[in-house]
Amino acid sequence: MKIYWIPAQAPMRALALIKHLGVEAELIKIDAAAGGLHTPEYKALNPNRKAPTLVDGDLVLFESAAIMAHICIKAGSDLWPTENLAEQVEVLRWLSWNEGHWVGAVGPYYIEHIVKKTFNMGPPDAETLKKAEKNCVKYAKVLDAHLEGKDFVAANRLTIADFSLASMARYWREAEMPFADFPNITRWLAGLEQIPAWKSPWPEDKAA
Repeated sequence: MKIYWIPAQAPMRALALIKHLGVEAELIKIDAAAGGLHTPEYKALNPNRKAPTLVDGDLVLFESAAIMAHICIKAGSDLWPTENLAEQVEVLRWLSWNEGHWVGAVGPYYIEHIVKKTFNMGPPDAETLKKAEKNCVKYAKVLDAHLEGKDFVAANRLTIADFSLASMARYWREAEMPFADFPNITRWLAGLEQIPAWKSPWPEDKAA
């Protein structure tokens, strides 16, 4: 199994999962700044020219949720439920909510504060962040209410839905996401940081 990655939130989900489950894989870092996502060889694997991409024999997958589900199936892990279909539907609901609502809510903060800094793209744009606040608060209210009395997003345990929803939100302090008034979100994020592979997901990090 090979996973192509860059230092960004979507690949981080898959890398944390690999480390958490102890799955053997060849982790191939792409130099995005040098055009590594745009080579003919990589485009043949992932026509979106994004990361992560998984290659497992003849199977080639892009999209982090599908990659994480495949990793879980290979590892026999119920972080992607396969036996309890009601749990699978619940995890799928939050994966879909993440892509349909949460990414758009927290994404501007992540891009302006984290991505721009990582790739030397200049300072955060204050106007973009100002426009983003209403939408972020709207969906933070939804997630905070759902997490009342819960440690995890779905199935009453850790699943790939947690890794997906937390991948940008984990940077809430550095990215100045307006979560101070949402104690259930910040409690949930702090709880995930107690998972060694989530706290240190990158291949360069020493596994705890």
